[in-house]
Amino acid sequence: MKRSFARSPYLWTIVGVAAVVAFAWVTRESRQPVITGNTAPDFLAYDMSGREVALSDHIGEKVLLVNIWATWCGPCVVEMPSMERLYTEFEGEDFEILAVSVDAPSGQQDHRGQVGGDLEAFAESLGLTFAIWHDPDADIEDTYQTTGVPESFLIGKDGLIHKKVAGPTEWDAPQNVELIRRLLGAD
Repeated sequence: MKRSFARSPYLWTIVGVAAVVAFAWVTRESRQPVITGNTAPDFLAYDMSGREVALSDHIGEKVLLVNIWATWCGPCVVEMPSMERLYTEFEGEDFEILAVSVDAPSGQQDHRGQVGGDLEAFAESLGLTFAIWHDPDADIEDTYQTTGVPESFLIGKDGLIHKKVAGPTEWDAPQNVELIRRLLGAD
């Protein structure tokens, strides 16, 4: 009894493996890990006026701290004052904080079931003066392959990620201030 090669499970296994390899090869640029030493992926969000903004508009101009957060996140609230102190310390220098909220629109629920907060009221209650951006679809979480909030990325003028922090941190701690000073001096 002669068996057709087209009906062979080996043929379909080879075809399946080839398809997976081809897909991985074609999408390799978009699937780079978001880790220290790699280029920071571009993303879109909205500023507090509702205008669309992009990370790429700031790369090359300033050292950036991109912080992904939400109003309902307790550790985010704890971390924000240290970010404000850091921002104040570097006022007038080529340093910017881009705090990107992944809150759903105010009063609506996100995919986690969390209700979106009022970003302006939140920033005002903590006295925040750095840039607050909004990504109500939370696309940045996929783009940056985050594991939760807060998660932060320190990006040099070269567009490379120089530090990644999952969870809250004291951003005005000496080691963070020194790293930012080094990045500012790396022109």
